[in-house]
Amino acid sequence: MKRMTDQIALPVAHIVMMVAFLTAIFLADANLSLAASQDKKTPEVMSRPSAVDHAEARIKELQGVLNLTDVQKEKWNTLTQVMRENAKEMDAMHEDRADKSQTMNAVDSMKFHSKITETRLSQLQKIIPPFEALYATMSDAQKKSTDTIFHKGMSRKKMKEKSVLSNNKS
Repeated sequence: MKRMTDQIALPVAHIVMMVAFLTAIFLADANLSLAASQDKKTPEVMSRPSAVDHAEARIKELQGVLNLTDVQKEKWNTLTQVMRENAKEMDAMHEDRADKSQTMNAVDSMKFHSKITETRLSQLQKIIPPFEALYATMSDAQKKSTDTIFHKGMSRKKMKEKSVLSNNKS
């Protein structure tokens, strides 16, 4: 019975970790500081890469590391479509906030952050099924790489190095 529980719990734990990692890499730039004073910042400092640009960079990096097969491309494309939709939604929210930032008070700001949190949860719920479907098609080596990325994280430099190494082996 314990072994059966472990067989179920371990994949579920992996999925939870993968979702946490996806959140970190795709939405990390979406955080805004509650304590930041906007009138002290110059427009150059306030500008940040769009969530769409951030997502596109992550898609390229992950695609290189995962070495997807032709069979997996359809699942990957479905996943990346959701990632792109999520990024566009986040950019729209931040543009809306930027338009209203001069008139927002502390309560409005808290409500905005609550809305961001709800949106992130919704986006995670949308991204789990396509990610789970892709993960199910992965070879053991791909799963191991994916699990390593999600458990330990991977800097862009390490991801690029790993991609170069795996491409040289091919």
